[in-house]
Amino acid sequence: MSKDKNKESNPKKELSEWQKRNQEYLKKKAEEEAALAEEKEKEKQARKEANSKLLEESKKSPSESDEGTSRTSEEPSEKEEKSQKDDLKVKEEKEKKKKEKPEKPAKPKIAPVHIWRAVSILVPSVLVLLLSVYLLTPLSTIKNIEVKGNSNTQADDIKQASGIQDSDYTLALLLDKETYAERIKSNHWIESAKINYQFPTNFTIEVKEFDIVGYYVSGEEHYPILSSGTIDSSPVNLLNLPETYLTVTFNDEQQVKDLMTGLSSIGEDIKSQIQKIELAPSKATADLLKITMLDIDEILVPLSELSKKLPYYSKIKPQLAEPSFIDMEAGIYSTSLADKRLEEAEEKAKQEAKEAEKKKQEEKAEEKKQE
Repeated sequence: MSKDKNKESNPKKELSEWQKRNQEYLKKKAEEEAALAEEKEKEKQARKEANSKLLEESKKSPSESDEGTSRTSEEPSEKEEKSQKDDLKVKEEKEKKKKEKPEKPAKPKIAPVHIWRAVSILVPSVLVLLLSVYLLTPLSTIKNIEVKGNSNTQADDIKQASGIQDSDYTLALLLDKETYAERIKSNHWIESAKINYQFPTNFTIEVKEFDIVGYYVSGEEHYPILSSGTIDSSPVNLLNLPETYLTVTFNDEQQVKDLMTGLSSIGEDIKSQIQKIELAPSKATADLLKITMLDIDEILVPLSELSKKLPYYSKIKPQLAEPSFIDMEAGIYSTSLADKRLEEAEEKAKQEAKEAEKKKQEEKAEEKKQE
C-alpha cells in the first residue's frame, strides 16, 4: 500500500516533445535492427539449405565419374560460398558504419507566422539602411536637367526660377516635381511648366511661354507686350521685329493688362488689322483709345468697352468706301477720314485763334498796369 501511495503522490513527469521524438526514433531503430537480424538469419538458413542440396546432388552423381570431374563440380560451389561470404562481410561493415554514425534528431519546423513576422521587420530595415547609405553618397544629388519649349527665355533663367540647386537630392526633386514646376511660373515669360522624370537621373522641364501680342514703343525702343499684359523690360532688336505688328504708346501696367484682356476676346480678323493703339482721353471719357488700322481707318473706343464695341467694326467696314473715322465713344457713327481731318483742322484753327486773342488781351492788361 505504501508503494501505491508513493506512486500516487509522485506522478510521472510529462515528457517533452524532443524526448517523445527521441523515444519514437529509438523504438523505430530497434525494430529496424530486429528486422535486419531476421533477414540475416533467413539468409543463413537459405545458404545452409542451398549447400545441403548441393551436397546431396553431388552424392547422387554416378561413381563412374573420374576425380577430375568431381573436382570441377566442387570448385564452383566453393567459389560461390566465398563470394556469398564476401557479400555478407560488406553488408555487415555497412551496417556497422551506419550504427557508428548516430542519426541526428529531426529539427522542429518553424511556423509560417514567425517567418512572416521576421520578414516584415527585416525587409523595411534593409530598405531604410540602403536608403541611408544612398543619401550619404554623391550619387544622391546627380541630376541631368533639360529645358524644352523656350524661345524667348534662357534655359539657365528657367532653372534659376525653379529653385533647383545642384546640392538638392534627386529623390526630393522627384517627389516634389509640382512645387518646383510652380516656381518656374515666377518668370513673367512662362505661362505653364511641367517636370518629367526619366530613369535614372534625367529630368525634362517643359515650358509654354506667353505669346507676344504687341510692342510698347518708346522713342526707337520696342518692348514686347505679352498676352498676360506684362511688358518685358528688355527691348527687342529692330531686325528681329515681324513685318506687321501692333504698337502701343502707353505703358501703364493696369491699362495694358485691361487692353490685353479686351483684345483676347476679339476675333483674329480684327486684331490682326490693328496697327497702333494710343490713349486719346476726352472730357467725357478718361480711358478713350484711338486705334489706327492697317488700312488707315481710325476708331475711337473706350478701353472699358473695347471687347463689347470693337467687334462691330467687322460689320461697319464693308459699308465704308474710303478710309474712315469710326466714333464709338457714346454711340457708333462713321465719317470719312478726310472730313474728319478737315474738322480737326478747323477746330485747331479756332483754338489757336482763341489762344491768340487771349494772349493779346493779357498783353493789353499788362500795358495798362505799367502806365
